Amino acid sequence: MTGRRIYPWLDRGGRLSALKLVVFLALFAPGAWTLLSYGHGSLGPRPLTEAIHQTGLWAIRFLMISLAITPLRRMLQWPRLILIRRMVGVAAFGYATLHLALYIVDQSFDLRLVASEIILRFYLTIGFLALMLLSALAATSTDGMIRRLGGRSWRRLHRSVYVIATLTLVHYFIQSKLAVAEPMVVAGLFAWLMADRALGWIWGESGRRPFWALVSLSVITALLTATGEAAYYRLANGFDPWRVLAANVSSHFDRRPGWIVLAICLAVTAAGFFRSRYASQSRQSRPAGRVKATEPAMIVREIQRQS
Repeated sequence: MTGRRIYPWLDRGGRLSALKLVVFLALFAPGAWTLLSYGHGSLGPRPLTEAIHQTGLWAIRFLMISLAITPLRRMLQWPRLILIRRMVGVAAFGYATLHLALYIVDQSFDLRLVASEIILRFYLTIGFLALMLLSALAATSTDGMIRRLGGRSWRRLHRSVYVIATLTLVHYFIQSKLAVAEPMVVAGLFAWLMADRALGWIWGESGRRPFWALVSLSVITALLTATGEAAYYRLANGFDPWRVLAANVSSHFDRRPGWIVLAICLAVTAAGFFRSRYASQSRQSRPAGRVKATEPAMIVREIQRQS
């Protein structure tokens, strides 16, 4: 052990990583924007409530982005993307913690009131539970904890991220009440990510999925998102589900969650397809006898550690 500190924007060799530096700075951007907006008085008539909403929203977004890194790394054939997954996951925990801290401030630091609200309000209970589970993942995200727990135990613990994501989505839906467009989009994308992992049972965890399978998955996920939206409004408000489904083919179809999910999933699928075609052409045009350099050992170790 040399005792040398490894900063988030450095690779394991101590060299500056442009990817990690850009992502590190980007992770602070939403929080900085919220802070500046609060200072300028542009967060509306209830600025603290809006700040609580924004930090919670970014916690969910970063959590979903962290789940998307593994399939994106495979589809885009970008191994180095795995190097930022831990950073994004810790950022999700940071924003979730700030979300709770601002709620405590909003309650005038009355911890007894905060505790009673968490116990009595179901959506606060599951949100707090998700934060506690997320804190366990953040606390064990270091290399030292991986060695202490062992790879198998560490991976078993960190698979609870799927439970955490489900709890946060339920919390998000209940808190949003009628404005469920974005929660429905997030739920649809989460369903796509989980279905993609299920396809790993067929083509292998790291194997590339056929283009037709990903396109079919995108369409099915979009249809389920639209159906889920109709079912939610039926159960929560008694709305006619057929009217909600009909809205998906109205003049404002581009704003409906199902179409948004379809557009995002197909865009990622298309990017992966063209990236695969480009890589295939590059291999064919490479002179005979020339072997492509293998991935750096540090990336291979990171993939094995975090997969």
